[in-house]
Amino acid sequence: MEGVDLFKASNSLRSNSNSLWRNTGMDVFSTSTREEDDEEALKWAALERLPTFDRLRKGILTSSRGGANEVDIADLGVHDRKNLIERLLRIAEEDNEKFLLKLKGRIDRVGIQNPTIEVRFEHLSVEAETHVASRSLPTFLNFTANIVEGFLNFFHVIPSRKIHFPILKDISGIIRPCRMTLLLGPPSSGKTTLLLALAGKLDPNLKTLGKVTYNGHGLNEFVPQRSAAYISQHDVHMGEMTVRETLAFSARCQGVGTRYDMLAELSRREKAANIVPDPDIDIYMKAAATEGQEANVVTDYILKVLGLDVCADTMVGNEMLRGISGGQRKRVTTGEMLVGPAKALFMDEISTGLDTSTTYQIVNSVRQYVHIMDGTALVSLLQPAPETYDLFDDIILLSDSQIVYQGPRELVLDFFESMGFKCPERKGVADFLQEVTSRKDQQQYWARKDEPYDFITVNEFAEAFQSFHEGRKLVNELSVPFDKTKNHPAALTAHKYGVGKKNLLDACISRELLLMKRNSFVYIFKLFQLTIIALIAMTLFLKTDMHKNSVNDGGIYTGALFFSVVMTLFNGIPEISMTIAKLPVFYKQRDLLFFPAWAYGLPSWILKIPISLVEVAVWVIVTYYGIGYDKNIGRFFRQYLVLVLINQMASSLFRIIGAVGRDMTIANTFGSFTLLLLFAFSGVVLSREDVKKWWIWGYWASPVMYGQNAIVVNEFFGHSWQHIPANTNEPLGIQVLKARGFFPHAYWYSIGTGALLGFILLFNVVFNLALTYLSPSGKHQTVKSDDSGTESIGARGSVQLSSRGNHSINRSRSGGGEIRRGSKSSSRSSSIGPQTAFDINRNRGMVLPYEPHSITFDDIKYSVDMPPEMKNQGVAEDKLVLLKNVSGAFRPGVLTALMGVSGAGKTTMMDVLAGRKTGGYIEGTITISGYPKKQETFARISGYCEQTDIHSPNVTVYESLLYSAWLRLPPEVNEQTRKMFIEEVMELVELNPLRRALVGLPGVSGLSTEQRKRLTIAVELVANPSIIFMDEPTSGLDARAAAIVMRTVRNTVDTGRTVVCTIHQPSIDIFEAFDELFLMKRGGQEIYVGPLGRHSCHLIKYFEGIEGVSEIKDGYNPATWMLEVTGPAQELALGVDFADLYRESDLYKRNKALIRELSVPAPGSKDLYFPTKYSQSFSTQVMACLWKQNWSYWRNPRYTAVRFLFTTFIALMFGSMFWDIGSRTKRQQDLFNAMGSMYAAVLFLGIQNSSAVQPVVSVERTVFYRERAAGMYSAMPYALSQVLIELPYILAQAAVYGVITYAMMGFDWSATKFFWYIFFMYFTLLYFTFYGMMVVALTPNHQVSAIVSSAFYGIWNVFAGFIIPRTRIPSWWKWYYWACPVSWTLYGMVVSQFGDLMNKLEDNDQPVKHFLRDYFGFRHDFLGAVAGAVIGFTFLFAFVFAYAIRSFNFQRR
Repeated sequence: MEGVDLFKASNSLRSNSNSLWRNTGMDVFSTSTREEDDEEALKWAALERLPTFDRLRKGILTSSRGGANEVDIADLGVHDRKNLIERLLRIAEEDNEKFLLKLKGRIDRVGIQNPTIEVRFEHLSVEAETHVASRSLPTFLNFTANIVEGFLNFFHVIPSRKIHFPILKDISGIIRPCRMTLLLGPPSSGKTTLLLALAGKLDPNLKTLGKVTYNGHGLNEFVPQRSAAYISQHDVHMGEMTVRETLAFSARCQGVGTRYDMLAELSRREKAANIVPDPDIDIYMKAAATEGQEANVVTDYILKVLGLDVCADTMVGNEMLRGISGGQRKRVTTGEMLVGPAKALFMDEISTGLDTSTTYQIVNSVRQYVHIMDGTALVSLLQPAPETYDLFDDIILLSDSQIVYQGPRELVLDFFESMGFKCPERKGVADFLQEVTSRKDQQQYWARKDEPYDFITVNEFAEAFQSFHEGRKLVNELSVPFDKTKNHPAALTAHKYGVGKKNLLDACISRELLLMKRNSFVYIFKLFQLTIIALIAMTLFLKTDMHKNSVNDGGIYTGALFFSVVMTLFNGIPEISMTIAKLPVFYKQRDLLFFPAWAYGLPSWILKIPISLVEVAVWVIVTYYGIGYDKNIGRFFRQYLVLVLINQMASSLFRIIGAVGRDMTIANTFGSFTLLLLFAFSGVVLSREDVKKWWIWGYWASPVMYGQNAIVVNEFFGHSWQHIPANTNEPLGIQVLKARGFFPHAYWYSIGTGALLGFILLFNVVFNLALTYLSPSGKHQTVKSDDSGTESIGARGSVQLSSRGNHSINRSRSGGGEIRRGSKSSSRSSSIGPQTAFDINRNRGMVLPYEPHSITFDDIKYSVDMPPEMKNQGVAEDKLVLLKNVSGAFRPGVLTALMGVSGAGKTTMMDVLAGRKTGGYIEGTITISGYPKKQETFARISGYCEQTDIHSPNVTVYESLLYSAWLRLPPEVNEQTRKMFIEEVMELVELNPLRRALVGLPGVSGLSTEQRKRLTIAVELVANPSIIFMDEPTSGLDARAAAIVMRTVRNTVDTGRTVVCTIHQPSIDIFEAFDELFLMKRGGQEIYVGPLGRHSCHLIKYFEGIEGVSEIKDGYNPATWMLEVTGPAQELALGVDFADLYRESDLYKRNKALIRELSVPAPGSKDLYFPTKYSQSFSTQVMACLWKQNWSYWRNPRYTAVRFLFTTFIALMFGSMFWDIGSRTKRQQDLFNAMGSMYAAVLFLGIQNSSAVQPVVSVERTVFYRERAAGMYSAMPYALSQVLIELPYILAQAAVYGVITYAMMGFDWSATKFFWYIFFMYFTLLYFTFYGMMVVALTPNHQVSAIVSSAFYGIWNVFAGFIIPRTRIPSWWKWYYWACPVSWTLYGMVVSQFGDLMNKLEDNDQPVKHFLRDYFGFRHDFLGAVAGAVIGFTFLFAFVFAYAIRSFNFQRR
């Protein structure tokens, strides 16, 4: 490897530090020492005399009382570190730069040069392969076709039908050290791909051309993941860890890089030059350079700089666990990489969810690091505010996969002016740059009014930049290769991991222990569950009823032992979900080279062993003597050992399934499949002698077979089984073993335990291999809209949705008035989009009549019960008030912004007005056009765009709109009109290019954030509402996307609707697109309610009129200024309460007068009335819900296709395994084998159906909550459609399984028996599926439902009638046999096939019919009742599902 010798020095820099840390030419001996007090000087002199190694481990620490003490760096406590950081950075924003300058000053003083990294990319092209059009939709057929096509492509039978999709097209550039570079570009322009390519983290499946170099070295010559840090836009963290623990773990894994070696050289030179450094800086640098600490001072520093010190000891949290806010989580993602030693930073959209001031602070601290400590940074931001934009030195503008501009920030506007485009005065430059290349937005910036405008493509911009002076300069620089001799040996890293393997293993072990401690509830719950089932098993197989007189008695003991093995197996199932839950974080950290896969895999095995020991101990202690196994204490411990090994084997196996499946639905399916195989080859379900020769390898390969043989040999060779019954010549134990096909040799205990040990080791090796080589299964992808063709501005005019005959709006718009500024709204829309976009075809559009409505609210007070935590802190009140007497009015044709700092109560107020709150206490009056608000009628005329864009993932954009319109428009609107109206809305919201795109899941697949946001708005608009609430419609969007969304909002208002938006830190032009402002302060009080005015003049005049408020600077964003001057700190400084000032103002009086005026119904108007609660009839609701469910299921192959293929495979496998078993009825064992095949299939196909449906229903239930709140339908049609859609899929599943197995197993080909076989399979799979749905409806999420339902699988298993027949169940448990649905299925299947047979068995000369009646209690004449019971369970579970969906709402608002 060329150049590796350059980095070898970093192993032992102390021996060769002169060559590594170069002298910058300063005469270090000319620097004088600083004056010290005598005591500190003496301590320092003593420190200087120590050898270098010891000197770097000790420092002089100033205590809080002022004394200076010598301390060992490794022993710095939490308070020491906190006090040190507090002294160095009292206020992070002000002191960070001073602190970094002190660090830099110390290094410069002795002439050490910091390593720098220059990153170049030349002719970089990246392509992906993808299916297009209908083939790209994941339907059932496409899924199957893709599998077949992939197989044929692999063997080169047919060529691939995928098309090449360019992500980056031949781009070149330089990211320079000591300069901040901003990466801008619209969505889908390739920003993330460029950052990943530069960080060396591109997906290997992408086709990449060109080269990326660091200081002239190719990515294969060093380790890019360790030399550079990539900060992802996705926040993936362990929810159970605190912020501090997350950052500390990251710091521990990434190590200290070359900090230690640099410090050693620094210390040596300072000693030679007699320089005494600042003790605080010295301690900080030594602590930062000490490897392997659990808590590092760098962690505390980064927490302080990122403003995370306030939540450092709060859990990060996830959907199950309440934690930090979204903005704080984004900062944790940034901090996780900043704690490492990487010199180059590639930061991907680090500002999502952050307000402007926080973004500014973070970018500014990165800028200080880059400028002072010679770092390299490329940062992509969505909507950088002007003040944040000004922090950058260079700009890279990416559009349509090409670089349009790269160079200094100061020259970017010159380039576009040379092309004829000018940035307007009150427009942010970043917003202008992202819009100027867009076909929709470009014309408004055309500055050459004397020349006709013609759209300039991205290609033309890119070519023009090549001839621009900055472009030519860049080409010239790239033509001269980087001089490798200038590369600092410490700049790039050749070591794969940051610290030694032992340290990495220690870090992973301590984290795993921490997570186990935090997840202790799961382990306690499992133990509790196991104890309950052990008690059930003990009382079911109670020794008073368990005899040891015959082979049949031995069969019952075999069943009890088998149940012990099965429960130990089942206990490992939660490992699947626990493994998958941690995989996203694991993949992220593995790919960032935090640790090797084995360092993560080993602790998750080793640390679970004590849990296995405890769980099995509980089981064996409860059951062993209670059931009456052999009394020998040695056999007790030997049974314990076997079950521990089975428990470990099962856990290891399910961990593999989680790591290989990587998706809950797929892993659950394969988990069920594996359990089924283990069951079938356990030696109990199918006796060894009856295993077909072509399957015997499966028997010998089954770990459960070894465990089962070991456990039965241990029992039946016991003393209590050694007596010889009458008329036989062998001990009873040996007879039992032979009768059930087990090995009658004592040495099988050793073979069994040895084999289990081998399987445990093998499975853990495979688990680690899966972790090492597999990648995440779900790719992050968005839909790229096809913008060609229809996008000329003339074709995309605004749409008039209102009725032309609606004179009331026109009157209100022209009627003037001081506050009613509706007349201005249409003329001011140019601030968002091109003027022409609104003026063309003004009267074109669909005529769908609607009534404009105003909404007024007076003295609204909203409170909730006081949280227990606050009561514990001594708060006396019973209620916590979130809104304090707020009043206002929203009118048609007026766009109102609802603003305030975080915690002001914006979303709370919106939820109260829209009637979306599920708890709390509301006081005050709300009127709609003067009449009191009734939620039932209000839901029909209002729309609510939630901040979280919740949609069904498996339908297309067009289908989502069709569905919403179908259920929400009045029934008198016919289908043709409805579809025309949808087309108009799609045009208005600019969704036409995406009509066939699948919605997908946020952050995983389908639409991008901005596209999803527009869909949310469109879904509400197609309902033709009069009043629309929008919660944060522009959060998480880039400037161009926010402009598209705001253009949509403005167009909507211009049709005469009432629209209210909460908005978070908008840009100037977005803010000034609003007509009125409703400003709130923390605590839920209003401080300004009124018009904005041109350039926000009314707002500025109001606040500048308050004494002490600083004036706004020219060109400053009024929204930012307004929040700054009204903050709590300003109130304190001025000694005023802005809420009181507002209540004393003329504005307040005018608003109160307006509320009074609008609270009186207009003459001749009528209150809202609808004859029915919902827009559509019950049958139409069912039809619409069923229509959507049909598409959702058809396009969800991970659920439907995998289940179908799994069933087919199981059927073929079972058919070949139990070949011709149905025709053999000569021995008892034949009947046991046939029943075993039914029992195994029913139980495991059922469990698979039940577990696979739960995540699907859980996702759809979230959508249901939104749709029901919008008044689309009642709960019953939804539940009915969810039940009905399963019927055909399960019928196909039952038919495929039934036909294949019935034929292969050789059951009697009579129409009646075949019908009964299919009937019982169908209804059994149905009730299992409905049971899974029912449990989801009764629990908050599918993780909890999985734990709850798995408890019942175990109980159903034992009461099914196979392990212990009903005739042997004690009387006190017989009731549960009848309450267990699986027992009815097994009864029905066995009786329908064999219950009428009169041929005699060879074993006991008894007819089959009588044997079934005597041994199992099965009667053929009871078949009708059995069929009724199975149908009854199906209806019961479906009914409880529907009832629970209707009655329980786990969404807390």
